[in-house]
Amino acid sequence: MTLRRMNRRLVHEARLLSPNGAGGLDAAWQVLGTHWASLVPSGGALAETPGATLARQPWKIFLRAAPPGSPARPMAGHRLRDGARLFRILSVAEAPGLRRLVCRCVEEETSA
Repeated sequence: MTLRRMNRRLVHEARLLSPNGAGGLDAAWQVLGTHWASLVPSGGALAETPGATLARQPWKIFLRAAPPGSPARPMAGHRLRDGARLFRILSVAEAPGLRRLVCRCVEEETSA
């Protein structure tokens, strides 16, 4: 595997849950930092639902490596943002021999 040019600046966000005062939880997204990344598409699919089409685009997103436990290291359940585009992180692993992390993500867009 060759090194790819990391030319996209992505915002790393984690879901933050807080009590809503009525016995439940409110969810918000907290910015943890930014990463330079390269995005590689890996297939795609459309799902038809009544009244809407859901486009699911899987991606491999390569970032600089960060040690396990570091707040700079993304985790499954976090997301990466590129402007209005959101990439939900499904898994994170080290790319062999590259000093990079590979995040398997999905970008979802809906249209009515």
